[in-house]
Amino acid sequence: MSLYRKLLADLDCDTSAPLPDEAYLQGAIQLSLGQLSEQYLPEVIGYNLGYEQLPLHLLITSFELNELGIDPYYFTLHVTIDNASTGHARKAAQSVIELLPVGQERNEFYRRVANGYRLNELGMGSNAVIQSFDLEQEVVAMLERKRTFGQHMHSDYCRLDGKTVNEWLAQPDQIPEFLDVLQNRGWIKRHEDPILSRFWKLFEGVGAPMFGVFNGYEKQLMHDWIAGDWLSDGSAQPTVGKRLPEAFRSRFRNLQNAGQPSLTAGAPTATDADPDVRELHMKLEAAAAAEKMPTLIESMSPARHATAAGLCATRLFVSSMAERVTGVPA
Repeated sequence: MSLYRKLLADLDCDTSAPLPDEAYLQGAIQLSLGQLSEQYLPEVIGYNLGYEQLPLHLLITSFELNELGIDPYYFTLHVTIDNASTGHARKAAQSVIELLPVGQERNEFYRRVANGYRLNELGMGSNAVIQSFDLEQEVVAMLERKRTFGQHMHSDYCRLDGKTVNEWLAQPDQIPEFLDVLQNRGWIKRHEDPILSRFWKLFEGVGAPMFGVFNGYEKQLMHDWIAGDWLSDGSAQPTVGKRLPEAFRSRFRNLQNAGQPSLTAGAPTATDADPDVRELHMKLEAAAAAEKMPTLIESMSPARHATAAGLCATRLFVSSMAERVTGVPA
């Protein structure tokens, strides 16, 4: 669970957003079987047998997440540890064989094992979740949740179709109409690069007046909804100065080099006579890869940060961390 929660946190996903009751069915089944394991041991064994098998969608998910630049480790880990040769899938099958009675109860026991196996099919599967996802509905629901927080936060200077932004946000169920108005007034340009939409620039980019209002997941919803056909028809191109996400594994392989401070960025020039800056770069050149970042952090301490070497270390540190996160050389 810690790996999964870390993945959600890294992607800035809000885990408090409401989900339909069907999404909790599998969790409820697991809790119920755990609570009544003595009474339903055959069903527990059968459920575990199905749960530990390697589903095709797990391989597909891992591959596609990697293509999107998202860490697939949580999923690839389950591919490897659940393998049928030496992993959990084999142990689950062995438990069925070892606990299967040899007498008259054998057939009834196995029938109950099969019923437990079928419990894995209840609830929303991966395909059902994907097919039920409606991007526009998710955008509307997200803005509806945020509406109560923003209904008193906007100036009355701007009016759209006779209403202030606060008035648009004051009552429930106005979000779809509000989005239509934003499109009609040119604030949102659907099916184009979102950077061309004035609404997108309110919360994304340098000097965005609504910076921080939307988390990463919410911004992704808005981005994909605005982009629309621009993304789906394959016409999307990297924005000037940026590039499309690099595969996570490719980034991971380059992490060691990406995590090392560049010795050219901010390197002392012939006119830079500060001895502390020269000493910092000599330390970095002599340090092992694992010691470069600690060397920078030491130079960024409160007592040294205001010095020329401290400021140089800060620039190198920020550049290195930005490259780690984005995969793009700063």
